[in-house]
Amino acid sequence: MNADLGRLLGDVDALLLDFDGPVCSIFAGYPAPQIAAELVDVLRQHGVNVPPELASEPDPLEVLRRTGTASDQDVTRAIEDALCAAERRAVETAEPTPYGREVIVAARQAGMPVAVVSNNSAGAVNAYLVAHRLAAHVSLVVGRAYAEPDRMKPNPEPILKAVRAVGERPNRCVLVGDSISDIDGARAAGVQVIGYVNRPIKLKAFQVAGADVVIASMGEIAGLLIGRSLS
Repeated sequence: MNADLGRLLGDVDALLLDFDGPVCSIFAGYPAPQIAAELVDVLRQHGVNVPPELASEPDPLEVLRRTGTASDQDVTRAIEDALCAAERRAVETAEPTPYGREVIVAARQAGMPVAVVSNNSAGAVNAYLVAHRLAAHVSLVVGRAYAEPDRMKPNPEPILKAVRAVGERPNRCVLVGDSISDIDGARAAGVQVIGYVNRPIKLKAFQVAGADVVIASMGEIAGLLIGRSLS
């Protein structure tokens, strides 16, 4: 048993979850590099001279982020709309993360509010939760701000929005995330953070970034929360 994880969960009253990673693999059936390439095509259709490094970018969120930095608002909105549509298609073939469902259900049974805080669109997250019969267990979904990619994590704003909604102090909340942006955003928000290492290469980076606890399986959280709900 992860003693550090047990202590951390004993000190918090609300659970915040990133979506892509801790809850599911959103792009499992509709790969992220394919979507990124489709977004680059949208840029070209709008007359944008796409540099080679952006043309080969495999992360659609990074394409959106860089578009917001370099392009006008009309182009950013076009990329946002295309990405939202792609994400809605992607959740139809998303692969649930092992024990992700159990974490959400066990947290609610233990009396902890659960919020999803994602750089994906709220529409896609909500569609997944409804399809997988999880919507009733999630108090709030905070998705990507429309066509304002600078407000995505690691910006702490969406995390703090979730904190306010669940009605707890930041230090009484914990965010489970699988990226450095999750860890950096949680640190900036004053929220505790669990790094979910779904690939071993992330372990050292998460430790250096300052994750309070690092786990390799969502089952570690589920087991402790189930015990909490039964106590």
